[in-house]
Amino acid sequence: MKKILMILTIFLLTDLSVFGQKTLPDLMIKNLDGKPVNAQSLASSGKITIISFWATWCAPCQKELQAISVNYETWQKKYNVELVAVTIDNIQGLAKVKPLMAQKRWSYSAFSDMNSQLLQQLGGQNVPFTALVNQKGQVVYVHNGFKEGDEIELENKISELVIK
Repeated sequence: MKKILMILTIFLLTDLSVFGQKTLPDLMIKNLDGKPVNAQSLASSGKITIISFWATWCAPCQKELQAISVNYETWQKKYNVELVAVTIDNIQGLAKVKPLMAQKRWSYSAFSDMNSQLLQQLGGQNVPFTALVNQKGQVVYVHNGFKEGDEIELENKISELVIK
């Protein structure tokens, strides 16, 4: 039993240290107009980038994006951050994305990962799933799920990137 725990601990520590240097994969997703976009371009601006995976049918996803929207303008000014909303909606749900974003007044860049390839490549299995990418394009933090207050933890992670 001790051997198994030791192996798991080593695996987790190794995985976390390697993951801190992971970049976005070279795969194609689409913008909301259906045009292909390389996922690597989502975080190529030299800014801190939040990639929020969500779906129109996911209530916790909408709560997360709404909680971030309250702080988003301040975060943009204070940390030079950008949020990219990546929906995993199917073709029927995809038609609801633009109207929902307009209704909620979310000014985020939005993309579609209908087959959840990008989500899976980043280690996500379901939504909401958030990845934080530093100014060098490295994925430095991921979080699955959402509960009230998670946006505060996200801001703390963002502020750590500005200090470095």
